[in-house]
Amino acid sequence: MKKSLRAGFKRGSMAGVATAGAAAFLLAGCGAPPSSSGGSSAAPKSDYTACMVSDSGGFDDKSFNQSGYEGLQSAVKDLGIQEKHVQSKADTDYDPNLRSMVQQGCKLTVTVGFLLGDATKSIATANPNSHFAIIDYNDPTFPKNVKPIVYDTAQAAFLAGYLAAGTSKTGKVATFGGINIPTVTIFMDGFADGVKYYNEKKGKNVQLIGWDKDKQDGTFVGDFKQVDKGKVLTQGFLDQGADIVLPVAGPVGGGAGSAILDAKSKGKDAKLIWVDSDGYLTAPDYKSVILSSVQKTMATAVESVIKDDKDGKFDASPYIGTLANGGVALAPFHDLDSAVPADLKSELDQLKKDIISGTVKVESKSSPTK
Repeated sequence: MKKSLRAGFKRGSMAGVATAGAAAFLLAGCGAPPSSSGGSSAAPKSDYTACMVSDSGGFDDKSFNQSGYEGLQSAVKDLGIQEKHVQSKADTDYDPNLRSMVQQGCKLTVTVGFLLGDATKSIATANPNSHFAIIDYNDPTFPKNVKPIVYDTAQAAFLAGYLAAGTSKTGKVATFGGINIPTVTIFMDGFADGVKYYNEKKGKNVQLIGWDKDKQDGTFVGDFKQVDKGKVLTQGFLDQGADIVLPVAGPVGGGAGSAILDAKSKGKDAKLIWVDSDGYLTAPDYKSVILSSVQKTMATAVESVIKDDKDGKFDASPYIGTLANGGVALAPFHDLDSAVPADLKSELDQLKKDIISGTVKVESKSSPTK
């Protein structure tokens, strides 16, 4: 992340990353959800080329980048388009990778994650005839050829916090992040408030370890790569009595899953809540301990933005994923469905409706605004 992005960043925001301070993270406007493609596997071949650049987590992170990449692959299948993609190994790869996509004739290049904010802005400004979309980042000063795709994940994370508090047997739950950035801490904020709301409604005192929303401070790996460190942190939470852990750290979540599987093999009833994608499907090694996931429907949004651009309907107004438009969601409980009492399921259904209606306010300093 470039110096200009770091300069305005204030500690405490969410899985993605913060831009130059809170102001740069605000949305200039709110676009309607991208329309679904409605394509089929028999789509005629097209010479239109869509491209994608990952952040350093890579396309096999079982989370953020992978979900975006699945959207690109769906577009190839459904729309008959051509595609190119490049995987970034380090922050210094972002500019050259983006430049190479433009040079290879990409009509639309999707960049995956907050960390690519500066590079996307720079390359888009230098190439006004090319279109770009960026997941989990917006800057009001983006040129008009950049479409932000952002998510109010605090809403779905609020449900996850309520779920965790309602199913914890020890009265302690935990979370940690990859990097202290807005696209990570927005999950942690929502999770913390969901636990708090449960305590208020039930007269309980479920404790959250790993994040203090008021101080915007907590436990972080320092990157999205150190899977072993994620395992160590999770083991530390389990040792403190936590029995449900929410890692907001991309592939590092695998370390949390490994620690919880180890605990399970020793008779401890601990569970994992995944982020970005439905971990039961994308990280099947841990499906036996995945209670739910805080999802962003990135694949659908990516394919839809590509279709709109292919059809000559590119729109730079931001797409904001919410519970109301299905952009964020709490994933099914799958194999652990029986671990969630029927009354708690009903409460979660009602809570979702209350958040959508505005009866229950979910607020994070990292939430996108209309």
